[in-house]
Amino acid sequence: MTPESTRAETLLPSETPFQPGSTPTVATAPSEVPTLLALAPGEWQKEPVIPPTLSERMIAIYRKGLELGNNPRAFSKVGDCETSAEWFLGDFDKKAEMYSLGPYTDLQAVIDEFQGSFNRRSLAAERSFTTASVLSPLWSNPEKCQSGETPLECEYRLHKPAYAFIMLGTNEALSPIRTFESNMRRILDATIEKGIVPILTTKADDLEGSGAVNEVIVKLAREYDIPLWNYWAAVQPLPGGGLQEDGAHLTYAGNRFDDPFAMQKAWPVRNLTALQVLDRIWRSTSGQ
Repeated sequence: MTPESTRAETLLPSETPFQPGSTPTVATAPSEVPTLLALAPGEWQKEPVIPPTLSERMIAIYRKGLELGNNPRAFSKVGDCETSAEWFLGDFDKKAEMYSLGPYTDLQAVIDEFQGSFNRRSLAAERSFTTASVLSPLWSNPEKCQSGETPLECEYRLHKPAYAFIMLGTNEALSPIRTFESNMRRILDATIEKGIVPILTTKADDLEGSGAVNEVIVKLAREYDIPLWNYWAAVQPLPGGGLQEDGAHLTYAGNRFDDPFAMQKAWPVRNLTALQVLDRIWRSTSGQ
């Protein structure tokens, strides 16, 4: 099914329904988890959409990754169905007719730089994935991954990215928030150990009903001093906060950044801001 075959262009195809808890999880939380930084109520919502600067620590991690053999022109996606779908950045590995940058022509440079990563199917991004799934060998692709290798390890070994979009949390609505936090720490630690710059992303939905997942994401970004893409803030001005009626999936339009109608939908806003984040981080680490 393609986006054009839906009943309206404003909706994401229904072939990836949200099913909280549909992926079995593995107990991964350690007995002791560090205490998160304290935030004032609602403080996480005020974080900018695009990280204004990149810390010296992240630049050092990037340089370490180059020494380890990471590809400075590659990024990976770590997440669930809305990360694995080709609607997330996939058009930018295709013909230029598939997208229109409009007033954002400066982003063509970052599109050219990362050809091959935009539409690549990540081994650490699958439908219904949770943080536990990413860390469990049970969910690795047996045709491409080694025995005992987690999806995260497999993706990083094969693709050797310099950067990784980490986009998890929607499928954690029924999980204890401390388990989510603990697993996210493991993902961040594994990413940084490989010399990969993690890009943490807030989610548009609030299926848990308290904003707790996004608050943890922002706290971890501050604690680890890593770039944060506050996508939640980007979609707040959109109709319905950029969400379909199910409160989980994003509204759809093509990547026409010069089309006012399209830019009232969450998917083109997601792709535009993702490109802007990648551009900012790429230029900061590479000295562009």
